[in-house]
Formats: sequence, structure tokens, C-alpha cells
Amino acid sequence: MLSPRRVKFRKQQRGRMRGVATRGNTIAFGEFALQAQECGWITSRQIEASRRAMTRHVKRGGQIWIRIFPDKPVTMRAAETRMGSGKGNPEFWVAVIKPGRILFEMGGPEITPEIAKEAMRLAQFKLPIKTKFISLPEQPSKVDGTDTVPPAAAAVQAAPEPTLVES
Repeated sequence: MLSPRRVKFRKQQRGRMRGVATRGNTIAFGEFALQAQECGWITSRQIEASRRAMTRHVKRGGQIWIRIFPDKPVTMRAAETRMGSGKGNPEFWVAVIKPGRILFEMGGPEITPEIAKEAMRLAQFKLPIKTKFISLPEQPSKVDGTDTVPPAAAAVQAAPEPTLVES
């Protein structure tokens, strides 16, 4: 399961989840992705369960990218403890998710849209938030009207071929 090797501080406050994701909200590596529709915490166990479900469905073909990392510690106090006596010890790690965040990406020559959609559907069942399946061509453009081309798509687009001029 995913967890940080070292952290500067062992314990964090809970914080609040407001707004939408401004980073990590476009497809960067593959052709298909799973995008969050609401905010929430996803534990390292849930990320691992989703990854296993996708990997098993595609029979270890193609490639899967995990675009989230659980870097927030969640503390818990022992059961039946009286009020006071400080903050509990870190028990597990979560990733804070905002709407629009890309959670997983999938790609490769043997991954068809049908295989990717079914694999992502199996991964959705393991997650505590609403998500949707998106693919590279249907990715929304920027607000000002200019189309954004992610690096994966830019690499696929061929450069204009040089023309041969005869004299």
C-alpha cells in the first residue's frame, strides 16, 4: 500500500475540502481516465483495491498510472478513551480529492475503449466517491476557447511532413 517514507510532521489537522481541482485535472499519460466528481478522502487501501481490480481485468496488459498519492495522516485514539489526553496516533493515510481530479489513467496499444471502460467501472466500485470515465478525445477545452493538448496527445500528433521541391 502507498504511504510516504518520511514526513516533516507526524500529525495533521483535518482541513476542509472546498473548490475544484486546478492541478491534475487533465489526462497526461494514457488515453482513458477516471475523474472524480465530488470531494472526499481516498485511503491507501482503496487505491490499492482499485488498482488490483483494473490490473486483473486488463490481464496485466497495457499500462496503468495512479495519479493520486495518500500523503495525509489520519489519527485515531484508542477505543473507550476519556475526553482529553491529546491527539491519537496516525493510523492510516489518505489522499484528499477534489472534483475534477484525475485518479487513474490507462493506455497502451492493446487497451480498447470497451476494456478500459469496464476496468474503470470495476475500480469505481472500490472508491467512496462518485467518478466518471473520460477518454482523450472528449476531454474539455480551456475556458477561453483555446484547446489544450496534453503531452501524451502532443507526442502522438505527427509533425508536418517536409515537402520536396524540385528545381
